[in-house]
Amino acid sequence: MSGFDDVTEVLDYPMFVVTTAHDGVAAGCLVGFATQASIDPPRFLVGLSERNYTYRIAKDAARLVVHVLDGDSTELARLFGETTGDDIDKFARCSWRPGPDGVPLLDDVAAWFSGRVRERIVTGDHTAYLLDVDTGEVRRESARLLQLSDLDDIEPGHEA
Repeated sequence: MSGFDDVTEVLDYPMFVVTTAHDGVAAGCLVGFATQASIDPPRFLVGLSERNYTYRIAKDAARLVVHVLDGDSTELARLFGETTGDDIDKFARCSWRPGPDGVPLLDDVAAWFSGRVRERIVTGDHTAYLLDVDTGEVRRESARLLQLSDLDDIEPGHEA
């Protein structure tokens, strides 16, 4: 599989923070496996690692919020990428408010959108969450979104 590994080394994915909540427990993590899946109806696909604390909350959650990151969101990306909800309350360390269905909506992001979970698809070591997108907001125009290469020195809170 080294040929595919070589190809993935040159890909530079946009980075997102995904939040969710279930039974009064909130969770969120940095994700790089995500893409629009449909224009009409609007759908988005997010991959969550099955080793991740957020995955354990999201597996029973009805909704996810996807936060679009830009260069001004680097510290937020590090908080949600380098720490785990197993050890700390990430939401106590950032500014947020309750969003759709009470899911945390982070304040310092370029944009966000949210959708109800339509389907969960086990894809290997990640589960893909297909969202029916129903709301969102652009908060600031950004010249460049945060990419994987911007975080090449990040130490993940969990192994991928």
